[in-house]
Amino acid sequence: MSLSLSRLLPLLLALALAACDDAPRFTHAEPGEALSGGQATVQRSDRNAYSLPSANLSPALRLDFAVGNSFFRNPWVIAPSTTTARDGLGPLFNTNACQNCHVRDGRGHPPEPGDVNAVGMLVRLSIPDQPYLAKVIERLGVVPEPVYGTQLQDMAIPGVAPEGKVRVSYTRETVSFKDGHQVELRKPALQITQLGYGVMHPDTRFSARVAPPMIGLGLLEAIPEADLLANEDPDDRNRDGIRGRANRVWDDAQGKTVIGRFGWKAGQPNVNQQNVHAFAGDMGLTSTLLPNDDCTPAQTGCLAAPNGDGADGEKEVSDNILRLVTFYTRNLAVPARRDVGSPQVLAGKNLFYQAGCQGCHTPQFTTAADATEPALANQVIRPYSDLLLHDMGPGLADERTEFAANGQDWRTPPLWGIGLSETVSGHSQFLHDGRARNLLEAVLWHGGEAEAARNFVLTFNAEQRAALLAFLNSL
Repeated sequence: MSLSLSRLLPLLLALALAACDDAPRFTHAEPGEALSGGQATVQRSDRNAYSLPSANLSPALRLDFAVGNSFFRNPWVIAPSTTTARDGLGPLFNTNACQNCHVRDGRGHPPEPGDVNAVGMLVRLSIPDQPYLAKVIERLGVVPEPVYGTQLQDMAIPGVAPEGKVRVSYTRETVSFKDGHQVELRKPALQITQLGYGVMHPDTRFSARVAPPMIGLGLLEAIPEADLLANEDPDDRNRDGIRGRANRVWDDAQGKTVIGRFGWKAGQPNVNQQNVHAFAGDMGLTSTLLPNDDCTPAQTGCLAAPNGDGADGEKEVSDNILRLVTFYTRNLAVPARRDVGSPQVLAGKNLFYQAGCQGCHTPQFTTAADATEPALANQVIRPYSDLLLHDMGPGLADERTEFAANGQDWRTPPLWGIGLSETVSGHSQFLHDGRARNLLEAVLWHGGEAEAARNFVLTFNAEQRAALLAFLNSL
């Protein structure tokens, strides 16, 4: 009797789900579904799958892409140097080349035991917001730590002390599925040691962040603002438990507050500014938008160090170099999906929708007709992200605000290309701090607005878990 009942339970569960949810049912791949980046999609699934230009980019523009790639890939050097196009590194920095963190334009990872530095992961710093610093918060999104600023930099040029060293340790906890299957999750704890400039503020907030993959950034930038804002629901008017909202951030070039799209908390408004801040914070490189080295008043050695600015006032990252790097990063193509019509992938897609994952991971948008890059205009894209902030619960919280994002908010990361992450980056560590060692662990860390979806997934049997992962790995 018990055996018969156990055989009936999956069927009864399926019938119950069918009766109580209105999720679509997929029996075939949708037209064009494999082309995640529209006509810009590339047919590549090897270790270089993230490093190709938009498929519809003209031959003439592919030269700009290649030159931008060279500045993204090659190391910068200390000034003064005969290599004037690439000098000015530091004085404080996290790495000397963009590609060091975004290996093959992919995903970074937390430092492993024995690593000399934390390349691939950085640590953001701030202290709690103060009303009298409203203007600072309006422009920076945070109140910087008084001595160390907004980012811990663990390397420096000779004669300047690095800010500190970053290590990560983990505690373990076990999560059980309804069928008894257990998954061990690891929760990170940061260790900041060897502080170069004295003690930090006692109420410093830390946020560890791995480098995200670089694909499809220009397409995300090209989604009309109105389409993103249409998915906002801060008051949960539709009562689905999901309260997405756009971050509101400072645009350096426009000198005003706009919506944020990029970064783990959507703290940057566009690709160019994302690059400018990465050059400044990660490599200590000046540009027209950020013309000063990232040194605080307490860091006298940093302030006194030579820089790579030109005699005519040209900054270390010239306007032309920035243009080329931005063009490159806008046009890194999204690879095509694999096996979109396989029965297992379709079964996983149905489960993804039944769990409600599409409530944040919005499958599809159409890019604007007036996109900055014509090759990225009028494209039907499938990023599986709404680019909005969501409360992900205390388990993932960093307790660090950033503009309108609170300490439990995170931007929905795009899922396109995620199935190739290990192939490209050589590891399968996910989430903002790389704590999840595979996609299933990443799902099980979801809380807050995503807790109902997580709990639904915990009812899955082995076959259903395999199907969900097959779908995610097809993206």
